Amino acid sequence: MKGQRYTKEFKEMVIQEVNEANDVAQVARRHDLSPKTIYRWKADMKHKAWEVTEPSAKKTAAYTPTSQEFKQLENENGQLKKLLGEKDLEIAILRDLLKKSQPGYRIK
Repeated sequence: MKGQRYTKEFKEMVIQEVNEANDVAQVARRHDLSPKTIYRWKADMKHKAWEVTEPSAKKTAAYTPTSQEFKQLENENGQLKKLLGEKDLEIAILRDLLKKSQPGYRIK
C-alpha cells in the first residue's frame, strides 16, 4: 500500500505552520501526519532552495594570503615548531630522569 501524496502547496503550508508554531508534533496532529514526514519535507525544502540558488552564489573563493601574510604565517609556523621541539626535549629529559630515580617505574 502506497502512502498518500500531498501537493507542494500543502507541504509548504505545513512547513510554514511549523516555523511559526515551533512545534512539529502539534502541527502533525492537527493535519494527521507523522512528525517524521514533516521533518523530511523540511529537509527536502532546504535542498530545493539550493537547487534554485544562482550558480555564482554557490562559488567559494579560495583564500590566498598576500606575500606579507605568507611571511607572517611562515614565521609563526617556525616559532611553533621550535616550541614543539623544546617541549618534546623537555618530556624526554623528564622521562629519563624518572627512569633513573625510580628504576622499577615503567613508562609507556
